[in-house]
Amino acid sequence: MSEVQIGKSSVYASKLGLGTNAVGGHNLYPNLDEEVGKEVVRTALRNGVTLLDTAFSYGRGRSEELIGEVLQEEEFDRSKVIIASKAAHDMSKDGAFNNSPAFLKKAVEESLKRLQTDYLDIFYIHFPDETTPKNEAVAALYELKQAGKIKAIGVSNFSLEQLKEANQDGHVDVIEERYSLIHREHEDTLFPYLKEQQITFVPYYPLDSGLLTGKYEKETVFDDSDLRSKNPDFKGERFKEIIGKVDHLKPIAQKYKVSVTQLVLAWYMKHPVMGVVIPGAKRPEQVESNAKAIDVELSKTDFDHIDQLFQ
Repeated sequence: MSEVQIGKSSVYASKLGLGTNAVGGHNLYPNLDEEVGKEVVRTALRNGVTLLDTAFSYGRGRSEELIGEVLQEEEFDRSKVIIASKAAHDMSKDGAFNNSPAFLKKAVEESLKRLQTDYLDIFYIHFPDETTPKNEAVAALYELKQAGKIKAIGVSNFSLEQLKEANQDGHVDVIEERYSLIHREHEDTLFPYLKEQQITFVPYYPLDSGLLTGKYEKETVFDDSDLRSKNPDFKGERFKEIIGKVDHLKPIAQKYKVSVTQLVLAWYMKHPVMGVVIPGAKRPEQVESNAKAIDVELSKTDFDHIDQLFQ
């Protein structure tokens, strides 16, 4: 699998990663089986996926613990796995966001213990707080980078203004933000700055809760008890419009002999601004299927057609 450099750091990762919020994320998903979660991680690593994206907030550290357990297994070489973790939720303040240098340094140390490793390849400030100057928060992470505790510095859910403040000294390597074919707000504002500053972009929710997988029909209705029923993307004309566009992807996917999901992931991997795409998975077979997107050689014509379709 082709690799991508994370910012100006020494970290190189596979273009396809794994989002692990369903690995131990009991606070996010009901009835998760931890053994299945660990097998999801194993399956990713066996299929050439080198980057595992986790966070304290995924099960309040449980996701990190399960990944740490897998990486202790003889089959896997820690030096060939890229671990990205995130923190901002301060449980001593009822989960309020905290970007203070002291909190971030403590969060990294605790993350290292849960993951049973002595360094993180990437560490993100998961959410901005309202008080800490962002360049001071990043300066604390830069100290950890110089000490070998982390290799690349990231931020997540930051506005462009917050990112510029965080990157005053040029230390930010990567940013993780919501982005998909149907949520493209960052293209005109954020992307030019990232290119200029050599900051890698990692999109989260790339499949938009399944909207971009081709599994829904225009007639699909979500029960009031379903969280999707509260999401504007899953309602009324907006939902029908999105599904109509996704339906146009089906013949293109058939041409490449792949699923719609694999086609969409291949589009992200061909996008010049995308760094690592991190679809989540609840089952090992989903990981295996997603990994097949690595082999899709999307033509420029088809890339541009999909791009225009979702403009």
